[in-house]
Amino acid sequence: MFRPMRDSGAPAGARLSFTFDGAPMTARAGDTVAAALLCNGVAANRLTPVSGAPRGPYCMMGVCFECLVVIDGVGNRQGCLVPLAEGMIIETQRGPRQVEASGEARSAEIGA
Repeated sequence: MFRPMRDSGAPAGARLSFTFDGAPMTARAGDTVAAALLCNGVAANRLTPVSGAPRGPYCMMGVCFECLVVIDGVGNRQGCLVPLAEGMIIETQRGPRQVEASGEARSAEIGA
Protein backbone atom coordinates (compact mmCIF):
# COMPACT_ATOMS: atom_id res chain seq x y z
CA MET A 1 0.00 0.00 0.00
CA PHE A 2 1.41 3.43 0.89
CA ARG A 3 4.50 4.01 2.97
CA PRO A 4 6.64 7.06 3.74
CA MET A 5 9.78 7.49 1.66
CA ARG A 6 12.62 6.74 4.07
CA ASP A 7 15.47 7.61 1.72
CA SER A 8 14.29 11.14 0.93
CA GLY A 9 16.93 12.72 3.17
CA ALA A 10 14.27 14.48 5.25
CA PRO A 11 14.48 14.08 9.03
CA ALA A 12 12.10 11.51 10.51
CA GLY A 13 10.21 14.08 12.60
CA ALA A 14 7.90 13.65 15.55
CA ARG A 15 5.13 11.08 15.70
CA LEU A 16 1.56 12.08 16.47
CA SER A 17 -1.08 9.85 18.06
CA PHE A 18 -4.68 9.77 16.82
CA THR A 19 -7.57 7.33 16.58
CA PHE A 20 -9.56 6.11 13.59
CA ASP A 21 -12.90 4.49 14.39
CA GLY A 22 -11.57 3.88 17.90
CA ALA A 23 -8.29 2.22 16.84
CA PRO A 24 -5.13 3.96 18.10
CA MET A 25 -2.65 4.95 15.38
CA THR A 26 0.43 7.11 14.90
CA ALA A 27 1.80 9.08 11.97
CA ARG A 28 4.48 11.62 11.19
CA ALA A 29 3.99 15.26 12.12
CA GLY A 30 3.25 17.18 8.94
CA ASP A 31 1.19 14.40 7.34
CA THR A 32 -2.38 15.12 6.29
CA VAL A 33 -5.18 13.06 7.80
CA ALA A 34 -5.60 11.14 4.52
CA ALA A 35 -1.87 10.38 4.27
CA ALA A 36 -1.78 9.27 7.91
CA LEU A 37 -4.68 6.88 7.33
CA LEU A 38 -3.11 5.44 4.17
CA CYS A 39 0.24 4.93 5.93
CA ASN A 40 -1.63 3.02 8.65
CA GLY A 41 -3.20 0.68 6.09
CA VAL A 42 -6.65 2.31 6.06
CA ALA A 43 -7.84 2.18 2.45
CA ALA A 44 -11.46 3.31 3.00
CA ASN A 45 -12.54 6.33 5.04
CA ARG A 46 -16.13 6.84 3.88
CA LEU A 47 -19.15 4.87 2.68
CA THR A 48 -21.14 5.96 -0.37
CA PRO A 49 -24.68 7.17 0.29
CA VAL A 50 -26.41 4.93 -2.27
CA SER A 51 -24.74 1.53 -2.04
CA GLY A 52 -22.68 1.88 1.13
CA ALA A 53 -19.55 0.93 -0.84
CA PRO A 54 -16.24 1.87 0.81
CA ARG A 55 -14.26 4.73 -0.73
CA GLY A 56 -10.83 6.16 0.00
CA PRO A 57 -8.57 9.08 -0.91
CA TYR A 58 -7.96 9.48 -4.63
CA CYS A 59 -6.55 12.80 -5.82
CA MET A 60 -4.91 13.90 -2.53
CA MET A 61 -5.33 17.58 -3.50
CA GLY A 62 -8.89 18.51 -2.54
CA VAL A 63 -10.67 18.03 -5.86
CA CYS A 64 -12.48 14.68 -5.70
CA PHE A 65 -13.98 14.71 -2.16
CA GLU A 66 -13.34 10.95 -1.80
CA CYS A 67 -11.39 11.56 1.42
CA LEU A 68 -14.31 12.93 3.50
CA VAL A 69 -14.06 11.97 7.17
CA VAL A 70 -15.45 13.03 10.53
CA ILE A 71 -12.74 14.82 12.55
CA ASP A 72 -13.34 15.55 16.23
CA GLY A 73 -17.10 15.26 15.68
CA VAL A 74 -17.22 17.52 12.61
CA GLY A 75 -18.22 15.75 9.39
CA ASN A 76 -17.46 16.45 5.74
CA ARG A 77 -13.80 17.27 6.36
CA GLN A 78 -11.46 16.67 3.43
CA GLY A 79 -8.77 14.49 4.95
CA CYS A 80 -6.26 15.33 2.24
CA LEU A 81 -6.36 19.03 3.17
CA VAL A 82 -6.37 18.78 6.98
CA PRO A 83 -3.00 18.49 8.74
CA LEU A 84 -2.92 15.74 11.37
CA ALA A 85 -2.89 17.01 14.96
CA GLU A 86 -2.09 15.23 18.21
CA GLY A 87 -5.08 13.43 19.70
CA MET A 88 -7.42 13.80 16.72
CA ILE A 89 -10.46 11.54 16.75
CA ILE A 90 -11.14 10.54 13.16
CA GLU A 91 -14.16 8.50 12.12
CA THR A 92 -15.55 7.00 8.93
CA GLN A 93 -17.91 9.35 7.07
CA ARG A 94 -21.13 7.37 6.62
CA GLY A 95 -23.74 8.35 4.07
CA PRO A 96 -24.10 11.64 2.21
CA ARG A 97 -22.31 14.77 3.23
CA GLN A 98 -24.59 17.35 4.77
CA VAL A 99 -24.78 20.68 2.97
CA GLU A 100 -26.36 23.86 4.27
CA ALA A 101 -29.19 25.31 2.24
CA SER A 102 -28.40 28.49 0.33
CA GLY A 103 -29.80 31.80 1.56
CA GLU A 104 -32.42 31.69 -1.17
CA ALA A 105 -33.60 28.23 -0.16
CA ARG A 106 -33.60 29.25 3.50
CA SER A 107 -35.77 32.27 2.77
CA ALA A 108 -38.30 30.00 1.10
CA GLU A 109 -38.25 27.67 4.11
CA ILE A 110 -39.05 30.43 6.59
CA GLY A 111 -41.58 32.15 4.33
CA ALA A 112 -39.60 35.35 3.75
